[in-house]
This record gives sequence, C-alpha cells and structure tokens, in this order.
Amino acid sequence: MQLTAPASRRTGVRDTDGMAVASFVLGLLGLLVLNVFLGPIAIVLATVALLRGTARRGRAWLGLALGIADLVVLLAFMQADSTISWSF
Repeated sequence: MQLTAPASRRTGVRDTDGMAVASFVLGLLGLLVLNVFLGPIAIVLATVALLRGTARRGRAWLGLALGIADLVVLLAFMQADSTISWSF
C-alpha cells in the first residue's frame, strides 16, 4: 500500500523555482533587516537553485546579487560604527 504519490520530475523543478523566488525575496528583505542572516541564506538558496537548473534563472541571479549586497551593506555599517548592528 502506497500512501504518497511518487515524486515526478516536475516536483523537483518546482522546488528549484521556489528556491529562486525565496532567494530573491530574502535578499531584498535582507537589505532592510537581519542582513547577517538573510544574506547568506539568499546566497545558498540562489546557488542551489542555479545548480539544480531552475527555470527562473533571472530571479536566482537577482537573489544571489541581493544576498551579496546584504553582506556588503553589513560590512559598510560595521566599518562605519565598528559594531555588527545598525544604529540610527
């Protein structure tokens, strides 16, 4: 007796498309808050999506670029006030 449907090829592609979109959203959100956590997560998700052959390559590349931008913003703020947090 089989309780779940067998995995199909389309499921894997959908997963990678979701990873590409998630990396874009997390990278964009990371520019505003929690860039020390969201930036690396966006980079990993975008890289995995690109390696697995997502159909949304543009979003994955944007997620990768935004994840890197998150870390650059973090480094800029760290240089400005010598802390890991943002201060206003």
